[in-house]
Amino acid sequence: MSGFVLDLATLRPTLNRVEADVPARDVGLPEGEWRGLVHADLRVEKSGKRVAVQGTVRSTARLECERCLREFDLVIEAPLVVLSERSQKSSRDEERDLERDHHMLFHDGRRVDLAESVREVLLLELPISPHCREDCPGLCLKCGADLNDGPCACARG
Repeated sequence: MSGFVLDLATLRPTLNRVEADVPARDVGLPEGEWRGLVHADLRVEKSGKRVAVQGTVRSTARLECERCLREFDLVIEAPLVVLSERSQKSSRDEERDLERDHHMLFHDGRRVDLAESVREVLLLELPISPHCREDCPGLCLKCGADLNDGPCACARG
């Protein structure tokens, strides 16, 4: 496997275990917002023209706390499930519709590219309102001081 492209010729026609560590940019994630590598631990089952992939992908996202505005790193782990079948003589538009609806990923008989699927599952796991920690007190509404550093001057007065 090169990056997140499975070389079908190297897979046994049974269950295969595949691990990969790939830079975030290789799956379309911006390096400044994603730290380190994207790690995948996958079980790949090849059966004729079909390939089934199940496992987890993990990376570290650099986020900004919604409450205190501090940057922090958050480990994102997401399940990955991909079903892939060899492209047939059906219309390419039909195949695109099935891929868009996440029903099927088509391959050319030689390779299956998982990069876009990996990118999507990691992005979907990002929190809508990130917090550096669950009990983050945030900023003072009056003076804007970071209450993680202790009480602000206006609280004493």
